[in-house]
Amino acid sequence: MLDIAEELNRWVEQGRDFAVATVVAVGGSAPRQPGAALAVDGEGTAIGSVSGGCVEGAVYDLCRQALEDGETVLERFGYSDDDAFAVGLTCGGIIDILVTPVRADDPQRAVFAAALAAAAAGEPAAVARITAGPAELTGRAVLVRSEGGFEGGLGGHPELDRTVAEEARAMLDAGRTGVLEMGADGRLCGEPVKILVESSVPAPRMIVFGAIDFASALVRIGKYLGYHVTLCDARPVFATRARFPEADEIVVDWPHRYLESTPVDGRTVLCVLTHDAKFDVPLLELALRLPVAYVGAMGSRRTHEDRNERLRQVGVTELELARLRSPIGLDLGARSPEETALSIAAEIVANRRGGSGASLTGAHTPIHHDSSETTVTRIGVVA
Repeated sequence: MLDIAEELNRWVEQGRDFAVATVVAVGGSAPRQPGAALAVDGEGTAIGSVSGGCVEGAVYDLCRQALEDGETVLERFGYSDDDAFAVGLTCGGIIDILVTPVRADDPQRAVFAAALAAAAAGEPAAVARITAGPAELTGRAVLVRSEGGFEGGLGGHPELDRTVAEEARAMLDAGRTGVLEMGADGRLCGEPVKILVESSVPAPRMIVFGAIDFASALVRIGKYLGYHVTLCDARPVFATRARFPEADEIVVDWPHRYLESTPVDGRTVLCVLTHDAKFDVPLLELALRLPVAYVGAMGSRRTHEDRNERLRQVGVTELELARLRSPIGLDLGARSPEETALSIAAEIVANRRGGSGASLTGAHTPIHHDSSETTVTRIGVVA
């Protein structure tokens, strides 16, 4: 649901009733991960997606029905299900979808409205919803913020609210979406329940160093992939808004000096396109020691070898050098700035998702790799 927060928040502000269908569990080669959502308002307008097209029509009808009768429903679609097969889910996967009406007369609306407003504003927030368990609890939700406390309630034992809030806050801190399993009392006893925790955190950062034509293309594709993109170069004549209109930030500073002063985290990607030793060496000496997701540097293989030797001379270890993706990008035979940007972006995605970068044709590896951002946590569940 939070993946379409901006649009849904506008619907809330406009006073629209709507139903939201959310992927709460997947199996096999399912195209979307838990948290993916499709919403339908009272006029039949639809936004989002739960399957990349396979079952959208059937889910759309479920949303219209939920809006009409006010009932939350959990529906499973899969290859072995005759009805699901009829609407096109032939990829061999299984998806469980929770359809929740969000109407003006629903006491849960305030929780959803607060969560959507926070996510749309870029504030860290997590929504925890019961997706399986006692029928009277299914669909109940709490909103958890990073600073503490929670809003709403799951309608069961008070300990359930407290435990779920604590676990959801830990997942929010890590920027993870996933499923919790526990007893209905929040501990060991009672009927088991499953809770989907959706985390919304600010966009990950992409910092592109070097205001060259390849950087312009990389900034565009970085924005397309959902990154908050910063372009940094020490030369004011090149680092301009006119040349990089899509960048969220343009910084005129020596790259290593800027990197020393700006916050980064485990989702940050650093792309060094300067291929100039006076910029690259002090920048990479710092970058390779930071807890970031990806460090890549442009240059020929000869430039790469020379740069590595310079880095060794300033004390960079072999273990640190092993983190460097250089020459940057996957081997696509890229020539143009746009093709090169695609090559770099493909390597970043493969690194993030655990992909090999190899062609899927003739391979026997999974198409969709398990994401480190989606987890299942079992807390004292008694069968």
